Amino acid sequence: MSEKDGKGPSQASQLVTLARERYDLVTSEDGRPYGVKKHGPNLALPLRGRAGLRSQLARIFTDINQGAVASQSALADAMTVLEGIAASTDPVPVLLRVAGDAEQVVVDLGTADGRCVVAAPDGWSVQDRSPVLFRRSGAMAVMPEPVHDSDHEGLPLLRSLVNMDDEAFHQLVAWLVAAWIPHIPHPVLTFKGEQGTGKSKAAQTIVNLIDPSPAAKRSQPRDVKSWATQAFNSWALCLDNISMIPPWLSDTLCKAVTGDGIVDRALYTDDDVVVLTFRRVLAMTTIDAGALAGDLAERLLMLDLQLIDEDKRRTEEELDNAFRDARPMILAALFDLLAAVLKELPNVQLERMPRMADFARVLAAVDRIKGWQTLASYTTSSADVAADALEGDPFGSAVVSLVEADGSWSGTAGMLLEHLPHPEMPHQKWPKDATRAGGQLKRLAPILRSVGITFDDSKRTPDRHRQRLYTLTAPADTRDEPIPASVASTASAVTSDLGRSADTERAPSVRKASAQRPQDRLADAAASRSDTGVALASTTPSSPDLRESGAPDAADTADAEMHAISGQHPTCAICRQPMDPSTAGGATTHPCCG
Repeated sequence: MSEKDGKGPSQASQLVTLARERYDLVTSEDGRPYGVKKHGPNLALPLRGRAGLRSQLARIFTDINQGAVASQSALADAMTVLEGIAASTDPVPVLLRVAGDAEQVVVDLGTADGRCVVAAPDGWSVQDRSPVLFRRSGAMAVMPEPVHDSDHEGLPLLRSLVNMDDEAFHQLVAWLVAAWIPHIPHPVLTFKGEQGTGKSKAAQTIVNLIDPSPAAKRSQPRDVKSWATQAFNSWALCLDNISMIPPWLSDTLCKAVTGDGIVDRALYTDDDVVVLTFRRVLAMTTIDAGALAGDLAERLLMLDLQLIDEDKRRTEEELDNAFRDARPMILAALFDLLAAVLKELPNVQLERMPRMADFARVLAAVDRIKGWQTLASYTTSSADVAADALEGDPFGSAVVSLVEADGSWSGTAGMLLEHLPHPEMPHQKWPKDATRAGGQLKRLAPILRSVGITFDDSKRTPDRHRQRLYTLTAPADTRDEPIPASVASTASAVTSDLGRSADTERAPSVRKASAQRPQDRLADAAASRSDTGVALASTTPSSPDLRESGAPDAADTADAEMHAISGQHPTCAICRQPMDPSTAGGATTHPCCG
């Protein structure tokens, strides 16, 4: 209905006017429209939703129209217009709970009036209006205002609420401080311990310190979409009682640590999309660290909890009351340490950068301030987590055993899979084919390096298939016996089947063959046809001439890959190198060794 008809502006027009008078309309960097109240808290209200601008406008309309209620169609029309107005503005950052950089950190207290804590190198304070634009979600709860800790009782109070040794507690405090530094990746805080160690309660307490929530502990999400919804609406999340992590969730958690983006189709549209971008602070509880995948294991801060004696157990109500009373002082102590860390960080230079390098710098700053050894403890515990992850991976354990026994190994993924002893019972982590074996070996590479095994996959076979070569080498102090690479036995078989003469200059021994490059050994193996019983002509050139003549054909290559390393070979009594079983007969040494 138009104003010319004498009936005044429509409800939708009145709603748009009310919104433009009272709110600034903006768009976030991920394309979501928000309304920010003029001369009010620096809080971004989504245009739609239970606590969004739509419900606020409906209330204001009723207040100024003597109880008249705006129709749903009028509200919908108004929201469409307001979304268009917001889309015409340049995107602005809209943050959740924590914002800032190396100079200043701002933490939203979650109160209705928009108060926040601002921490800087010279200290921290509570401010009535946030200097950055925050948004809120239904998964957030109010954080109590910190009370300055003049008696330094905050950290001892926190220590009384968690059952761990001092070394683990110091790492926990450093992780809590780092959790409020938003521009760095944070390792996944993982509480490990048997039943009765209070893992779930400890995780709930810690998460409610940095990002209070009515649901601090969450169940394992069922798919990526449900995980994205949880992560988008909370700064800190805790997955409770994790016994096994599927591959998709392991990859998702890794990306959430360093920063992730998920694109999904918008509802009721064909080509419009919704973008969710986030970097999150994560925690979890588990009994078995071996259930965690190798790439995720490298992003963990594993803390062991101690068993609680029956005479020292406290009820849930007692713990909740103690936490409620101590939380303001604990927060103040953590903000004191955060300000000191921001001041110290520019002076921190590490000689060696671990995987989570930014977090390691925070640990080093905390160590300088408190006189602790959190960085050394974190480095040691990371190696322990890697070892635990390998123990839980049958394929990784088999690879480590092979390399430590042989000293080194080189070959294709298919050769490795055939050479390894398969588990008696089918296991879901055991690769089914060479492609999966190569992928799993690549994922295990960081953990293999962390336990001292060097990993190289930069070379390829010299044949036309150009398959990737994997070379694994164990440190000298872990080798059971200096056995050469397992492919060396193939070279011995090649030498015999080619019918070489007794001329030692043209017929290198097995010891010399084992010292060849992996590509040369594989070329020799590809040229052999010993398993088919096919006799080669007497004019067949020796091994050096064969390598000069070019790459073998595809059939030979496939044949060599299937049989190059199968079977057990006797070893020479003198040089301890493998012998060719088809030519050894009753001999116990190589001709060149005798």
